[in-house]
Amino acid sequence: MNNKIAVLASGKGSNLKAILEAVARGDCCAKVEVVICNKADAGALQIAKKAGVPHVYFINPKDYVGREAFDAACSQVIQDADCKLIVLAGYMRILSESFIQTFPQHIINIHPSLLPSFIGADAVGDALRYGVKVSGCTVHIVTKELDSGPILAQSCVPVLIEDDHASLHARIQEKEYEIYPDVIDKLIKDS
Repeated sequence: MNNKIAVLASGKGSNLKAILEAVARGDCCAKVEVVICNKADAGALQIAKKAGVPHVYFINPKDYVGREAFDAACSQVIQDADCKLIVLAGYMRILSESFIQTFPQHIINIHPSLLPSFIGADAVGDALRYGVKVSGCTVHIVTKELDSGPILAQSCVPVLIEDDHASLHARIQEKEYEIYPDVIDKLIKDS
């Protein structure tokens, strides 16, 4: 069974950490083989190195002429490592169509809203501005349409009267840390 995954991250790496912890506990059968970050100061880089991930890279988008060339470099790293699944964990770049076509139905993302509501970069803020009473997170397959691929799992949280961006986002992230490793585990076992 090929259980190798590549994780693409841009930020502090909290979802990566949750995945690695689930793997260490035996709750997720994945092997995090590759971590690629597009920001040199991403916390995910240190988390991956500390956990002993075999291939950890900062790939600078500024070293490439355009998104296609950057994505091609990332794609080559992922293919060379023979990763079965690509997991976006706080990855704040829109993938090129060619990258998505290279790994059809094998790229997943977690988004901090109950899709199809509140697509885009500020889903938590959008939910608060709209005044919804329930929010949550969604794991979905990545397609060329932003945050619009088939939904694999969702988890809900109440939106409290006293919530601000930070408090709501923190509660949503707790749900993310539960459902993302579960979805990854099921995808690997079912393939």
